[in-house]
Amino acid sequence: MRDRSKSLSFITEGNIISARLAVGLSFKDILTITSKAPKQKVRSRMCRFLCYKGPAILLADLLYRPQNSLIRQSFKAKERTEPLNGDGFGVGWYATNISPTPCVFTSLTPAWSNQNLRRLSEHVESSCFFAHVRAASPGMRVCEANCHPFQHGRFLWMHNGTIEGFWQIRRRLRASLPDQLYDAIQGTTDSEHAFAVFLQLLGDTERMCSAKEMGQALVLTIAQLERWTAETGSSAPSYFNFAVTDGQSVAAVRYVSNPTVEPASLYYSVSGKPQVTGRVCQSAEPHDGNERTVVVASERLNEDSTDWIRVAPNHVLTITQELTVNVELMDVVRLGSKISLP
Repeated sequence: MRDRSKSLSFITEGNIISARLAVGLSFKDILTITSKAPKQKVRSRMCRFLCYKGPAILLADLLYRPQNSLIRQSFKAKERTEPLNGDGFGVGWYATNISPTPCVFTSLTPAWSNQNLRRLSEHVESSCFFAHVRAASPGMRVCEANCHPFQHGRFLWMHNGTIEGFWQIRRRLRASLPDQLYDAIQGTTDSEHAFAVFLQLLGDTERMCSAKEMGQALVLTIAQLERWTAETGSSAPSYFNFAVTDGQSVAAVRYVSNPTVEPASLYYSVSGKPQVTGRVCQSAEPHDGNERTVVVASERLNEDSTDWIRVAPNHVLTITQELTVNVELMDVVRLGSKISLP
């Protein structure tokens, strides 16, 4: 194996910071080695989600009014081979003048036909939203306890993807948890179990933590899940598009174990406060720092590709309280039962 030499360079545009890594040949840098290899298509059972952080807006401005809104993605997703996400939905938001913990509304009905969601969305305003439409993985129950986002204390969590061989690692995963987190798991999804692992690795969940700390805990969570999966000898990849927030900061990741496989799609947009005209969500130039907004979404909410930046495979994205976006390469790779960790 050849030695590698890394040089980490940052390109700053306003408050956006992206990381690009120049590397030599090694197993750990297999993402670079295989970047030109043909990508296999992502498996079809993938949910859709979005995160919003910025000035307070109506939930309807995110869910219904954009051209490619999350409601539209619930029945006509563009970047999945199967366009339906009809196995329930959930939204979470923060009203910090009332409570530091978020409110969560979930339902088993398809998002496109839920009239309660439509009515609420026109009257719920927040500076931080999480929203998710579900396509249940095979073997996962369709029940309200399995609808995202999941909530624990100040935190919200969503997942788009699957933990490979989850039922084989479920026992050891649960055995690793302290009683408080073990007892907090209400559903049966791999997603909620991954949330518990994240909370354990984050540490004291009562303290305020930075976006960087949440991003680091996300990487550690994926590393731990990949360790357990590697121990099973499974050769299939896991798909981890996770998103987490405490209402102040946000961290998200676009990840797949095998770099020759295309991970589930993920984009982000940094702009001024959204201006909604009819059913098309447009962007306005920010007048000052307080008007900046950041949206992270499984699919672009409008057709203007210049508004959106595609998150590169196996990168972690963080959004600070000041709405600064940072995107960095993760140093975790699993090929079958072989794993390389930071």
